[in-house]
Amino acid sequence: MNLNPRAAASTTNEVIKSILKSLEAGHILKAASTLLAFPLPFPFSLYAHFFRHCSSLKDIVAARKVHFHLTTTSPNPPTFLLNRALEAYAKCSSLRDARELFDEMPQRDGGSWNALITAYSRLRFPNEALSLFLSMNRSNVRANEVTFASVLASCAAVSELPLSQQVHGLVLKFGFCDNVIIGSAFVDVYAKCGVMLDARRMFDEIPLRNAVTWNVIVRRYLDVGDAKEAVLMFKRMFSARVRPLNFTFSNALVACSSRHALEEGMQIHGVVVKWGLHEDNVVSSSLIKMYVKCGELENGSRVFHQLGSKDLVSWTCIVSGYAMSGKTWEARKLFDEMPERNVISWNAMLAGYTRFFKWSEALDFVCLMLENVMDVDHVTLSLMLNVSAGLSDHEMGKQLHGYVYRHRFHSNLMVGNALLDMYGKCGNLNSARVWFHLMSNWRDRVSWNALLASCGHHHLNEQALTMFSEMQWETKPSKYTFGTLLAACANTFALRLGKQIHGFIIRHGFQIDTIITTALIYMYCKCYNLEYAVEVLKGAVSRDVIMWNTLILGCCHNHRGRDALELFGIMEAEGIKPDHVTFEGILLACVEEGLVEFGTQCFKSMSNEYHVVPRLEHYDSMIELYSRHGYMDELENFMKTLKTMTIEPTLSMLERALDACQKHESPSLGSWIAEKINEFEH
Repeated sequence: MNLNPRAAASTTNEVIKSILKSLEAGHILKAASTLLAFPLPFPFSLYAHFFRHCSSLKDIVAARKVHFHLTTTSPNPPTFLLNRALEAYAKCSSLRDARELFDEMPQRDGGSWNALITAYSRLRFPNEALSLFLSMNRSNVRANEVTFASVLASCAAVSELPLSQQVHGLVLKFGFCDNVIIGSAFVDVYAKCGVMLDARRMFDEIPLRNAVTWNVIVRRYLDVGDAKEAVLMFKRMFSARVRPLNFTFSNALVACSSRHALEEGMQIHGVVVKWGLHEDNVVSSSLIKMYVKCGELENGSRVFHQLGSKDLVSWTCIVSGYAMSGKTWEARKLFDEMPERNVISWNAMLAGYTRFFKWSEALDFVCLMLENVMDVDHVTLSLMLNVSAGLSDHEMGKQLHGYVYRHRFHSNLMVGNALLDMYGKCGNLNSARVWFHLMSNWRDRVSWNALLASCGHHHLNEQALTMFSEMQWETKPSKYTFGTLLAACANTFALRLGKQIHGFIIRHGFQIDTIITTALIYMYCKCYNLEYAVEVLKGAVSRDVIMWNTLILGCCHNHRGRDALELFGIMEAEGIKPDHVTFEGILLACVEEGLVEFGTQCFKSMSNEYHVVPRLEHYDSMIELYSRHGYMDELENFMKTLKTMTIEPTLSMLERALDACQKHESPSLGSWIAEKINEFEH
């Protein structure tokens, strides 16, 4: 095209107007095509303006066209303009284009390095970002605040503490230490690298902390398991006159959930309502979870139903709340009402069935899920393996194992442990051992505990104890490990070994919590060392009903019924409410000691005073109590009251009563019982 200068200038201005008009109308590709069709260069300001539009609209095609026109019409474009092109490629998530441009640039400045480092960091390629930062330093190019923030984010992503500390030195050297963005980044990286004290020190040194800074410290305390400090820092925000972000409210509520801090959670709920955040789906979902975790399902349901707009997360939260609280019927009703579902929703419902051992419902739900969900995840597969373990369906488990291999889930630790548990519970210990050895590169102590539990479940107690020695070379035991081992000692009456494990727990500083305490009491009772069991109970910081029940039943096992009754009195004095297991032990003690009248009183008081509904085992104990000690009138009255009860006596109960009738010459009752036995046989 041959144009005189005046005509060329006029044409260029017209084309520029046309391009700007298209850009303002949002027709970026039309504008790019107009630009590409013009053979002459445009002012650099137009290219810069165009690249900004490409970045905001994330249009990679338009960015490439503009870049091509720039480089073909201007042999040596300025560095700042190539930086805008590099930023556009980065915003369009095309690291390949960005890196090619960076490598081809004849000259680079700090903006060039910063744009590419920021792109790698933002698109979650932390190692590449850090490598580029080191090259930048070797090139003697000085980083700015944005560069440092991106580098620290990458350090946090890979827990790179030494480099973070070196960056800290550079930040101090260049005088950026008062920058709130960089300060917040240091709080984040130190916390993620596991040095929470340094993170807190950095937080305290930031002169003007903003809402993001506070959110970071609250979140990181939550991540390291210090929920109490997370809530405390959240409260301090108000005295610092900083309004929390919605995510900070969510994090504080999660912290309350983990601590079962209902009162604090309700206080936060009050602020949420006051500030009008109760319609925010992130906050409302956290509120639902908090109430569910704190045992206030009704309040969680109220929060859900008061939501004007319910999203998938809030629906899934309430379904999970009902399912994991044992109210699977209500959970399923809500699940069926969901306007949309994803694999997490299906998993939440399935987890409820498996948690409460509703295996037949779980199996039906699995079949329905496979018809409706295209891609299951590792959680689904783990739950399905739990179902096959619960049903002892070895064939189903093997088919799932095949699916796991075909779809490359076999190296997922959660799935691997579920497979191990399935083989153990289905009785295929050879496959369990083979799979355990195949997991050698990624197994953890949960894997060891699963295999130990399988050995204990199948009464291979000596093998379980041998495995414990091998386990210590690879990983640290947990309270569940000791629970399994102490049960193995109990089952084999290995008192000496049980004492050694007790000593090991004490010597190595393991916390003796309720699980270990109960396991120790059970082991000593089974090994006929009641005195040690009592001492363990006395040494417990807090005693729950399960501990007391274990010791009361242990007394019965040791033929010390009077001691069991004495313990029951102490238990009541401590304000521990007895349950159905407690009364099973008390009635057994009455049988052992021949306390018929007291046993009768206890049986009547179960429902009248303690509101505990008698079960089959309680009726069985009462029949044994009257039969063994020859109280035939009481036995006859008791047997005849069973006619009006929903519980039918079992064959063994009837046979025991018939033996008593023959022994103590009670033909009338014996005849009636014989008829009932005859009905069983026919």
